[in-house]
Amino acid sequence: MQRFHIILPLPAKELSPNARCHWAAKAKKTRHARTRAYVTAVKFLEHSQPPKWERAMSQLVFYFPTNRRRDADNLLASCKGCLDGLVDAEILADDSGLGHNPVIIRKDKDNPRLEITIIKHADKDDLADALKERNAK
Repeated sequence: MQRFHIILPLPAKELSPNARCHWAAKAKKTRHARTRAYVTAVKFLEHSQPPKWERAMSQLVFYFPTNRRRDADNLLASCKGCLDGLVDAEILADDSGLGHNPVIIRKDKDNPRLEITIIKHADKDDLADALKERNAK
């Protein structure tokens, strides 16, 4: 497996860095987002071994019911709990090796959601093997 894709509900508004709410309310929403991402990832893996990628890239696609302008940096920050849930599910070894592609924002009035795709980042050995294979042809 070189790619992992899950669909989650949109993050709660309390998870935005601009939210002004009590710390306990934010902690509860963060815990919920983390747990939901974990459970979804574990169900996706079923009985297969989790990959525990050291280095990977994320692509987050947000589908909102309206075309209202949104801050992509804040959207990424609001997903911290979700990404930590993927670490808990051992998709990633930890999130220090996770890079982020630019956030994509789209409209879907009928089905607002967050789609997270994690793509394994090629290791030096993987790249060397791919080059050898290509040159052998």
